[in-house]
Order: sequence, then C-alpha cells, then structure tokens
Amino acid sequence: MKKIVAFILLMATVLPLSAQVSVEARIDSIEMFIGEQVHVTLTVTAGDKANVAFPVFKPQQMVTPGVEVLSSTETGKEPLDNGMASYSRIYTLTSFDGKLYYLPPFAVTVDGKQYKSKSLALKVIEVPVDTANVDKFFGPKGVQDNPFSWGDWSLPFWLSVLMLVLGALGYYLYVRLRTGKPVIASIKVVKRLLPHQKAMKAIEHIKEEKMVQSENQKEYYTRLTDTLRKYIEERYGFSAMEMTSSEIIDRLMAVADDKSLDELRALFRTADLVKFAKYSTLINENDMNLVNAIEFINQTKLENMPAEEVVRPQLTTEQVRTVKTRRVLRVAVWLLAAACAAILVYVVYAMYRLMA
Repeated sequence: MKKIVAFILLMATVLPLSAQVSVEARIDSIEMFIGEQVHVTLTVTAGDKANVAFPVFKPQQMVTPGVEVLSSTETGKEPLDNGMASYSRIYTLTSFDGKLYYLPPFAVTVDGKQYKSKSLALKVIEVPVDTANVDKFFGPKGVQDNPFSWGDWSLPFWLSVLMLVLGALGYYLYVRLRTGKPVIASIKVVKRLLPHQKAMKAIEHIKEEKMVQSENQKEYYTRLTDTLRKYIEERYGFSAMEMTSSEIIDRLMAVADDKSLDELRALFRTADLVKFAKYSTLINENDMNLVNAIEFINQTKLENMPAEEVVRPQLTTEQVRTVKTRRVLRVAVWLLAAACAAILVYVVYAMYRLMA
C-alpha cells in the first residue's frame, strides 16, 4: 500500500513538470538572397535541473534538401521563476537554390523525452542574371605580379623619414633661437671735453673754492699741479702724472715755447717747495701761479681735437657664451634647412623616375 501511495505522489510531481516543457523555434528572416545567411533560434523552457539535448548538425549538413547548417552556438541557459529555466541555441543556415523551403520541426530531448518545435518556412530569392548578354560579364582574371618593389622605394622612403626628423629638429632650434633674448652690444658715442676744457674746468673749481686764499697751501698747489699734469698727459701723450717736475719740463722743451716753459718751471718749483719744504707763499704769488697755469694752457691748447669718443662696451662671460650659442644655433638651422631641401629635391626626382 505504501509503494502505491509513493508512486502516486511521484507521478503527481513529475506530470506537472513535464507538462510545462515547451519548445519554440524562431527565424530572424523568412526571405534571403542566394548565399546569404539566416539564424534560427531554438528555445526550450523546462526545469532548471532538466537534462536538455538539442539537435546536433555537422557542418554543411542539410536540415532539409537545399538548406544546410553552417554552424551552431553553445547551449545558453537563463533561469526563470518557479524553478524553471530557458535553454537556447542558435543555428546558422544558408542556401544556394532559389525556392520556398519547408523547414521541418526541430526535435529536442528533455529528460529522455522528445519534444518538437513548430515547422518554419524560408524563401530563397534568386538574383536575376541577363543570360542573353553574357559577353558583358568577364570571368576571373589571372594572378598578376605586383609592380611595387620595396627595394626601389626604400631609399626615398627612409630619406623622407630623415627629412621629417631633420625638419622637426631644425624647427625646434629655430623656436629656441627666436624665443631667446638676443645680446645687443651697442657702441656708444660719448661726447668728451678736450684736455684744455677739462683743465680750465678744474681751475674754475679751485677758484670757486677760494683755495688761492686758503691757508692750506699744500692742497692748493697739489690740486693745481695735478690739473696741469693731467692736461700735459692728455695734450702731449706722455705719463706726466708719474714724472717729476724737472722730467716734465725736459720733455716739454722739445715741443713748447721757452717763455711758457719758464713760467711753468717757476710754478712747479714753487709747488715743490710748498709740498716738500714747507715753503710759505703770499696771496699775490698764488694768484700769479694760477694765472701762469691758465696762460700755459691757453698757449698750448689744441682746438681741433675730436670732441667725441667711441665707447665699446665689454660683454660679460655669460653674454659671450650666449652670443656663441646663438651663432651655433643659427648655423645649425641653416645647415638643417639646406639638408632638408637637398633631400626633398632628391626624393622628388627619385619618385618621378620610379613612376615614369
């Protein structure tokens, strides 16, 4: 009795599940041209633990005469509600005969029991061919040799690459040359006072400071003789600042008037006595020596000496380095430009010969 009850319960469980198995076949297009492909999707709905076996076709096996199976995908599984699952597989079909085909039902085995899908239809459309004018159609051409030979084009190609690299390098150096600040060493023309003008200006300062009447006679005669020494040095071109008074007079005897030299000799003698022998002079003697100095300057001055001096500024070490770097960059840019132009001319000539 217990075995009968268990059998009844088992049948009550299995029968509802088997009744829920369904098989569906869908085709993505019912028409196609000869040689095209269509896809048939076969879907089985069964329990998620069911053993589902889809039909297996070998490559180029006919599903019906005139329609062959090219390939099929792996079985896919997607879980559903209530312990069910959806199993699917896609078959790729093709045909090379134009007609309407009847695709028989696909048989699927679920847990040892066979289920079939609905049948499908497929219409294969032929391509119209003008058989009356077959001369318009040409058969396949034979294999032709490739006229392109890498050995002929390799040199122009690599030279073109080299030209691009040199051009990029030249452009980079040109940008650096343009962005860098140039060093401009401008030559200045400076107006200068003539020797007698400088001397007269220094004497005017001595007058303004009233050093003639000053008690510090040593400073007065030092400044007066230094003014004369600088004038003589610039006027006659020898180092009067480093000579003694007698040496200066001896040098001037060959170029100056004897009378003016007598007054200058007396002035230097008085100045030496004041500076080295602590000799004291009177105010009128100081005035006379100042007048003698002015007379000597006026008698020996040159009015036609150039009043302008060209001053050439000295560059710093960094500026000299910058100038050299800019010169090298400029030469490099020109050389790279010339090289690129030469390569371009050769490449154009080589390509013209190859394509001629």
